[in-house]
Amino acid sequence: MSAATGTNIVGVPDALRTITKSEYLSWVRRPVRTKKVNTMATEESSGKLREFDPSRYVFTQSDQPVLIKSRTVLPARRENFEVTTADGKRLVGELALPEGEIKATLVTFHPLPTHGGYMDSHVYKKASFRLPALANIAVLRFNTRGTSSIRGTSEGVFDGGFAEKKDFDAILQYAVERQLPNIWLIGWSFGTELVLKYAPEHASEFVGAILLSPPLHRVHPAELDEWNKISNPLYAFIPEFDDYLRPTEARERFKPIARTQVVPFENCKHLWVGEKSVNSVINALVSVVTGQQTTLPTEYNGPVAEEITEP
Repeated sequence: MSAATGTNIVGVPDALRTITKSEYLSWVRRPVRTKKVNTMATEESSGKLREFDPSRYVFTQSDQPVLIKSRTVLPARRENFEVTTADGKRLVGELALPEGEIKATLVTFHPLPTHGGYMDSHVYKKASFRLPALANIAVLRFNTRGTSSIRGTSEGVFDGGFAEKKDFDAILQYAVERQLPNIWLIGWSFGTELVLKYAPEHASEFVGAILLSPPLHRVHPAELDEWNKISNPLYAFIPEFDDYLRPTEARERFKPIARTQVVPFENCKHLWVGEKSVNSVINALVSVVTGQQTTLPTEYNGPVAEEITEP
């Protein structure tokens, strides 16, 4: 079908397949920028890109319980992984596993890469540092196409949430093939758009989804309606002072999906800045995915390491 009459957009529900991509983008409230950011991985003299190896963490044991700070890394089995998308793009990520039983798995989708989002966005990074040891929860993080961190650069170019469907599909397939238990999809900002748009067709492969600071910029009403064809739990964590969608409006915007649990967070903002906000949202994540109200400890009696910020 020609651009003049419409085009099939990969990943868009059938009801939308006859509109053009430009018409679909009319639903986006903010312009999409396509430059690549977060080029944090560095090149060695050979020209080969150097990527961070989690085995570099050095853990030391203290005589006393250690206060868990922003850069504190707790023990886990950390593995670098790669997946290849249906269009041949290599995506890089890290899987942090608990030493023992896995109670749940968080498959995370990061904020907007053209505005600084990547797999090391601080809530996800701190979840990977803490949750394997404190809650027996596995945390999977990755860079969407065209995004870089010290872990490395994922191939491809940012596409405003369209080609990222292939990233979504490849990452979820990896989690399923690894037989990771109790999979929950966690989106943050732009990452919530990917979850809302593309998760329903994979309903049998995940338990539920949690949206952190959803802006609802790129999601068409017909895509929201796809959630009414499945029964997976859906939570929306809404900061009181969010830049794009605050609790009162969020309750209205999510009415089309009646089962959505809209959870307001007092004194929090879109980026969940500060340890108080981070602890609040991480405790809530753990409470939902384990089914038990949880307040994680702020001290750890065991070996700890410090975050490494260079590859």
